[in-house]
Amino acid sequence: MAKKVVATLKKEGGKSFAKVIKAVKSPKTGAYSFKEEMVPVDLVQDTINKG
Repeated sequence: MAKKVVATLKKEGGKSFAKVIKAVKSPKTGAYSFKEEMVPVDLVQDTINKG
């Protein structure tokens, strides 16, 4: 299924997307985990600053 998603993101005329990966600290254990999101390129800065 992942191959279909990648293929649809590379279509001509479609929106360009970027993968945003953020490190999120757990309040209980203090360990870090990573959160991944696919967002349109024009919303990358908003997503990063959202915290």
